[in-house]
Amino acid sequence: MMTFKQFSEKIESIPASTSWYLADLSESRGRQELFTRQAPQRLKALREHALIESAVSSNRIEGVVVDPRRIKAIVLGKQLLHDRNEEEVRGYRNALDLIHRKGKDIPLSEKTVLDLHSLMRGDIWDAGKYRGKDSDIIEKYPDGRVRVRFKTVKAVRTADYIRELVGMWSDCLREKWVHPLIALAAFNLDFLCVHPFRDGNGRVSRLLLLLQCYHLGYEVGRYISLERLIEENKDRYYETLEQSSYGWHDGKHDPWPYINYLLFILKTAYREFEDRAGSVKSPRGTKTELVETSVRAFPGEFTLADLERACPHVSRDMIRRVLRNLQAEGKAECLGRGPGATWRSKEVITLKRG
Repeated sequence: MMTFKQFSEKIESIPASTSWYLADLSESRGRQELFTRQAPQRLKALREHALIESAVSSNRIEGVVVDPRRIKAIVLGKQLLHDRNEEEVRGYRNALDLIHRKGKDIPLSEKTVLDLHSLMRGDIWDAGKYRGKDSDIIEKYPDGRVRVRFKTVKAVRTADYIRELVGMWSDCLREKWVHPLIALAAFNLDFLCVHPFRDGNGRVSRLLLLLQCYHLGYEVGRYISLERLIEENKDRYYETLEQSSYGWHDGKHDPWPYINYLLFILKTAYREFEDRAGSVKSPRGTKTELVETSVRAFPGEFTLADLERACPHVSRDMIRRVLRNLQAEGKAECLGRGPGATWRSKEVITLKRG
C-alpha cells in the first residue's frame, strides 16, 4: 500500500525499461489467444507440466523440498502423503487448481487472501490466520551471523494494512493511476512488505500474482510456471525485493527494481510459451493452421513481416507457401510486389481480447 500511495499522486514519468516491458507484454497478450486457438489439445502437456513445476518450485524457494520420485504422484495423484512437506506441495497444487479453474471469477479480497493461505497450508493451526506476533525478515549467513533484512508491519496492524492494500488495488485500476501491470507488481511488493502470515507469505504472493494476471487477461501462467522462472532467478528476486523495500515504511522507497523484475518474469514466460507452444509435438499441418488463423486475424492490410511477428516459430518459406496457397484459393490477395508488399485477407475473424 505504500507503493500505491506513491502512485495515487501524480507520477511524472516511468523508467524507459518499464515502458519497454509494457510494450512487449501488450504484444504478447495480443498474440496469446492466437496461440491457444490453434490446437488446444496440444497444450495439455504444457498445462500439466506447468502445474507440477509451479507447485514444486514455489515451495522449494521457501525450503520445502520433496522426493523427486514422488513429485508427479503428489501433484497429480491422490495417494496418501508421507510428510508435512508433501502436504504443503499438495496444498499449493490445490490452490493453483482453484485459480486455473475459476480465474477471473475469484475476487481479489481479504477473504481470498486468507482462503488461499488456508488452502495452501492445509491442516496446520494458523492456516488462514494472520500472524499473532511481530516478526522481522531475518537473513542468516553460513558463519552464523544474522541481520534484519526488513522490519515488517506490526502484527496488530496486519489486517488493516491488507484491507487497505486490497482497496487501493481496486482504486488504482478504476482510476488508472498507473498501467495495470505496474499495479500488479506494486501489489505484490506491498503484500510482501506487510508480511501478513507467520509462514507462507512468498507462496501466497505468487498465488495472488497468478490470480491478478488472470484478472488482467495475461494467462501465460496456465502454460508456463511463473514460480519456476522466479526460482531460476531467485538471487535477482531477493536483490530487487530488498532494493525496493528500503524506506518502504516512510513511503520513500524505489519500487521500480522489483516492478521491473516481475515484468521481466512475465516477458520471459511469454517468450518461452511461444517457443514451446510451437515446438510441442503436434499433428501435421499445425503450423499451416497457425499462419492461416493469423492471416484471418488481421483486421486490415498486413505484410510478410507482420506475419513473421505473429508466427515467430514458423519459417519465412513456410509463411510464403501458405500465403500463395491462400491466394490461389481466393482467401487472400496481394496488393503489391516484393517482400514488402501488403496483403489482405478475405476471411477476417475477430479475436477476443482479455
